[in-house]
Amino acid sequence: MIVEVFIDINCDVGEGIGNERALFPHISSCNIACGGHAGDINTMSEIVGLAKKFGIKPGAHPSYPDKENFGRKSIKIEKRHLIESIQDQIKELESVLRRTNMQLHHIKAHGALYNDTARDLELAMIYLEGIQAYKDMVLLYLPFGSIIEEVARKQGYKISLEAFGDRNYNEDLSLVSRNSTQAVIEEPKKVLKHLISMVINREIITLNGVKVPVYADTYCIHGDTPTALQILMYLSKELPKQQIFLKK
Repeated sequence: MIVEVFIDINCDVGEGIGNERALFPHISSCNIACGGHAGDINTMSEIVGLAKKFGIKPGAHPSYPDKENFGRKSIKIEKRHLIESIQDQIKELESVLRRTNMQLHHIKAHGALYNDTARDLELAMIYLEGIQAYKDMVLLYLPFGSIIEEVARKQGYKISLEAFGDRNYNEDLSLVSRNSTQAVIEEPKKVLKHLISMVINREIITLNGVKVPVYADTYCIHGDTPTALQILMYLSKELPKQQIFLKK
């Protein structure tokens, strides 16, 4: 018996690449940069308009307030300032969504903030405190098997577990550092193989070949991966052959 599987594919967008119009026909949700690492009111307005046009579920993509390092560097910041920054970023996007008669669908931290909250209990607690107002309203995109997943579940947050189709993993399910030339998977065929393993077999084949169990509800292809469009076009063609379909 052939079983059809429906998955969410998300992209980080509004980060200055300008390829969203081409990407959106091939995804089902997006994470919109809202000023922390990239983006401003103009880019948010443009992306939200495109999301509405293509039927894409819009999410906030808050970051450490660090445009200089594109939010990809862990920084020391006081709890109060981090919470204020996260809240301000999301509220800015919400104001744009209201003007377009759209609702916030999810929240996904960006870059170093995403990785740090996955393994640092104190930071995970701070982050969840910062978004507490959205607890009963939106999904949180969180990494499988992370500290923040455990804490968020205990606190009653709605969760959508995430895995990365265009990133290599270490055995502890951390992402291979972007300092490595093997961090990003750019070849569409390799991304397809990576994704099928996660969706069908529920396992990640790590960089050194070890198979590690994983479960995910949503899969990310980074909008700034050089071959992002080629990857997504290839997935759109090949995934249905595996009975894997996009969940719109």
